[in-house]
Amino acid sequence: MDKLRFILIICVLFVFSSCDLAGGIFKAGMGLGIFLVVAIIGLILWFVMRARRK
Repeated sequence: MDKLRFILIICVLFVFSSCDLAGGIFKAGMGLGIFLVVAIIGLILWFVMRARRK
């Protein structure tokens, strides 16, 4: 069982380089961050427009 785990870990290390994995994580985080900033700005503008109507 230990040999199987060792072989799987070695295969994963060769298939997925750490740079590609970290790059994918940062790209996903950047996309989520941009989405959240746009959503928050949209909500602020919506509240401002709604307050001006009254």
